Amino acid sequence: MGIKRYELSETQWSRIASLVPGKASDPGRTSGDNRLFVNGCLWVLRSGAHWCDLPERYGKWKTVHRRFSRWCHAGVWERVFEALTADRDNTYLMIDSTIVRAHQQAATGKGGPRIRRWGVPEVD
Repeated sequence: MGIKRYELSETQWSRIASLVPGKASDPGRTSGDNRLFVNGCLWVLRSGAHWCDLPERYGKWKTVHRRFSRWCHAGVWERVFEALTADRDNTYLMIDSTIVRAHQQAATGKGGPRIRRWGVPEVD
């Protein structure tokens, strides 16, 4: 069976595996499966779903969310992103209109719609 949608390939995982905590060589608790956890986080972030809609194959959603938050506060994600963006041969780094958002008021143009109220003189 091929790679599931939103999951890391073997090559992608090998690039970040050494950057995440929970390895056998790290102090403290050893993680069960860091790759499964990262894939679960990517599923939620890429699909736009709520954490409670996380498929069971990634584990309990509350546990995954709690660990995601701990990694955020510990700066783990920042270190991963810094390492990936520092690579000059990074072919995955791009920005397109699907991730650049504007306020909903921006859709009507500058200043929003012009509405003239009855009985109020127009100001030029």
